[in-house]
Amino acid sequence: MTKQEKNEVIEVLKGKFAQYSNFYITDTESLTVAQVNKLRSHCFNKQVEMKVAKNTLIRKALESIDAEKYNGVFDSLHQVTALMFCENPKEPAIIISSFRKDNNQEKPLLKAAFINGDIFIGNDQLKALTQIKTKNELIGEVIGLLQSPIQRVLGALQNKEAATGKAEVAEAPAAEAPAAEEQKTGDDAPQA
Repeated sequence: MTKQEKNEVIEVLKGKFAQYSNFYITDTESLTVAQVNKLRSHCFNKQVEMKVAKNTLIRKALESIDAEKYNGVFDSLHQVTALMFCENPKEPAIIISSFRKDNNQEKPLLKAAFINGDIFIGNDQLKALTQIKTKNELIGEVIGLLQSPIQRVLGALQNKEAATGKAEVAEAPAAEAPAAEEQKTGDDAPQA
């Protein structure tokens, strides 16, 4: 690879790191070409970009953006590295987990994940990353919590209206009954 080609790869990586606030660093070393292609297909279907690059080029790209911000990631840059870029912070973790189950293996390994400024190191973090809540899920939960008291009040008011309406209906026939008895007592009542 020429120096010009390396610089082009670094620029592409810098663009990806700037575009996405979430990325995963995985080890795909023992996967076959067919398995890597299958993994790429899963990523493509879930709007996750997968890039394979040399560790030194990844490091240079990260250092040129903000070496201090990405400092915790540098120790994970060894062996074969595939990067997964995404908007949804848990989507790559789900892809990796399902890929492992489908292929009955422990690869690809999660080396590190950078999620909205937080760094998760090690393969043991994968399960926690699959359970991370997305921004939209959190907003939905907050809206649900805010709507819950309102829905209870509306439900109570509707139940009260229904109960009041039934009570009026129940009272109405009782009110007509005495009038009917008065008519009986007037004309139809036996004379004493």
